[in-house]
Amino acid sequence: MLHSSAVPVHDHRATATFWTEAPEALLARLGSGPWGLAAADAERRRAVDGPNAVVDHAPAAIGRKILRRMAEPLIAILIVAGLVSGLTGDWPGFGIILSIVAVSVAMDVAQEHRAEQAAGALRDSVAVRAIARRDGRPQGVPVEALVAGDVVELAAGALVPADGVLLDGQGLQVNEALLTGEPYPVAKRPGAGAGATLAEATNAVFSGTAVVTGAATMLVVATGSATRLGGVAAALAARRPATAFERGLRGLGLLILRLTVFLVLFVLLAHLAFHRPPLESFLFAVALAVGLTPELLPMVTTVTLSRGAMRMAAKQVVVKRLAAIHDLGAMDVLCTDKTGTLTEARIALADATSPEVLRMAALNAGLASGQPTTLDAAILAAQPLPAGWRLLAELPFGFERRRSSVLAEGEGQRLLVVKGAPEAVLAACTGAEGNAFDRAALLAAAEARGAEGLRLLGVATRAVPEGEVVDGPEAERDLTFLGFCAFLDPPKRSAAAAVARLAELGIRTKIVSGDAAPVVRHLVQALGLPAQGLLTGEEIAGMDDHALAARVGQVDLYARVSPDQKRRILLALKARGHTVGFIGDGINDAPAIHTADAGISVQEATEVARAAADLILLAPDLGVLAEGVEEGRRTYANVMKYVRMGTSSNFGNMLSMAVASLVIPFLPLLPAQILLNNLLYDVSELGIPFDAVDRADLAAPHAWDMRQVLRFTMVMGPLSSVFDLATFGILLWGYGATPEEFRTAWFVESMVTQILVIFLIRTAGPAWRATRPHPVLAATSLGALAAALALALGPFAAVLGFAPLPGALLGVIMALVVAYLAVAEALKRVAVPRAAR
Repeated sequence: MLHSSAVPVHDHRATATFWTEAPEALLARLGSGPWGLAAADAERRRAVDGPNAVVDHAPAAIGRKILRRMAEPLIAILIVAGLVSGLTGDWPGFGIILSIVAVSVAMDVAQEHRAEQAAGALRDSVAVRAIARRDGRPQGVPVEALVAGDVVELAAGALVPADGVLLDGQGLQVNEALLTGEPYPVAKRPGAGAGATLAEATNAVFSGTAVVTGAATMLVVATGSATRLGGVAAALAARRPATAFERGLRGLGLLILRLTVFLVLFVLLAHLAFHRPPLESFLFAVALAVGLTPELLPMVTTVTLSRGAMRMAAKQVVVKRLAAIHDLGAMDVLCTDKTGTLTEARIALADATSPEVLRMAALNAGLASGQPTTLDAAILAAQPLPAGWRLLAELPFGFERRRSSVLAEGEGQRLLVVKGAPEAVLAACTGAEGNAFDRAALLAAAEARGAEGLRLLGVATRAVPEGEVVDGPEAERDLTFLGFCAFLDPPKRSAAAAVARLAELGIRTKIVSGDAAPVVRHLVQALGLPAQGLLTGEEIAGMDDHALAARVGQVDLYARVSPDQKRRILLALKARGHTVGFIGDGINDAPAIHTADAGISVQEATEVARAAADLILLAPDLGVLAEGVEEGRRTYANVMKYVRMGTSSNFGNMLSMAVASLVIPFLPLLPAQILLNNLLYDVSELGIPFDAVDRADLAAPHAWDMRQVLRFTMVMGPLSSVFDLATFGILLWGYGATPEEFRTAWFVESMVTQILVIFLIRTAGPAWRATRPHPVLAATSLGALAAALALALGPFAAVLGFAPLPGALLGVIMALVVAYLAVAEALKRVAVPRAAR
């Protein structure tokens, strides 16, 4: 009977566990019947529900993306600094700062565009056309036109076009690895499902999964964004949570903003209290603000990350988002899917009870018609089809029987060869080959091996007389049980060593899998992995986010989890302060890859997983990942060198000028000289991305800690101010220096101390024991120092407001520099906490 919902109003919305409803109840609720909908009714429903398609959220306009980046504290500070430089006549500084900002913003926007492509890649994972029953007859319908209530016919090799339940079916097996990650095909049958999890949805099929064998008729219950695949697309389209690197930059920007506001207000109020000219005071305060800004941080960061990306490429890691290198180094928890990373991602025959068992299993697998299952392929890979046999009849796999049979003739025999689920095969047996038949003992043995994570098939045979016809399940009787074939997804030989190396690097590995708990436990035992606790998807479904966050710290194994639950696990870990990486290769992993601080996939992964990832391993091996972690930490260490040096030096200089400006009747440095000082100092640090790092910097994860940055700044910055003020006193009261001589002497002292101290604080340990600085760092630092001395003391000094200095004064300044470097070497142990050292 053809159904139409033109008169009554039906609720077309799918419940979260629609498969637990009886098919008759679903048909009634959806206003449909065994022969589907009228075409007109389907069109009305489509107009209300929208197309059955993975809908890409409209990407944000390019202008909005740029404005969002410009609102970041550090970028905003740099923009203001650039504008101020222009207003004060420093046009080179204006151009340099704004160019750096433009490049940084452009790279961020380009990386965001890459993330938007991940959801679009899902379109290639769904069917194009389907056979739907419309107007009382089967007809080809575009998948986008399917609606809830449609009845669709499925056949082997087809992609399931929507979420729904089976109305009828025969021998249907579906590959659901896309959603669950489990490599084995799943048998489906009509009737209400037994429970609320996907593993218990034995009557349901889901959009994007593939029919391996059999045929069925399905009732469409959910389409488009309401499907499980649509949920994956929605998770990918959602704005990504801030990564560890982004949180660190934001924290640094806020720290610099606070220091800047404090210093500018202090200078302005003090100058006005001393009745200094308001305009001059304002320009001086603004110059201090610009001087406190690390203008080259985006450039230093980008160069450092780019060099890291090149080194990682040589280690078979492709970097798609540069900042992910830092996040990989900061990672202290790695969540990994089981299949393809810890296992080989293929079904292999583990063993067979005897050679005859394997030979008979190969006979069944090789003679059966239709596309071979993954288990059949594994059997035939271990044992080719025996020669001289031909197929006389077959009974395909049926869900109720859970076995398949072939009637084969060869070697002077006619044999019915049966293989299937151990309990189903044993139920049809009355004897065993060469042994007393003990069905209970054989079932117990099968269950014990299943608990080890193995998938078992039972094999049995019966001699069939010449005149007997095999055309129904009743022929599967009086069988002789031969034994079992056992299968597994083989663990990778390198996995245990790779996990151990990650542990040495301070990274805890957690397995987050769609497979069953016994499979996950067996893998952990086989690899000898250190792991504690296990949570299933069903248990996670009963927890709110706070309860899950309270558990994730103590649990290392997660089984039967859905794509959204993987994402929730990562968010819970991040809520506890962890920097989290996730490695996976399937569509079911894409939301978690998108959510992680460092999203990782492999070259053989699905297009969706690769599109969502920040890093791609060209070799699907966690050992390669460990190499990338060290590179990430090397990158972080060099970025933090610039941050610590830049903030402490700039703050010390600006603090010195702020204090000096209150007691000196003239500006200690002209605004242009302040900007020149800051620019030359930044140039001296351009070699930092090339520098070597201490071995201790690679030993453990490091996260941005603004308290440590502030501590370093508050110790080393005032230290330089103390020596600056000593220089002021000598200049004013010892030599009676003119304003030009004062500015020249202080500029020289400031540049020499700032640049040479780089070679001390580039390492947390004693400078004389550290690895040698890279030649590029030595060249940029000493080159900038030479340029500073040439500009201050050379023939063009007067153009910049400098004056010649007597030799005795230069000697005193050099003595102060030596004393400063000695104290800085001793005091850096206070500036860098013991834990960081």
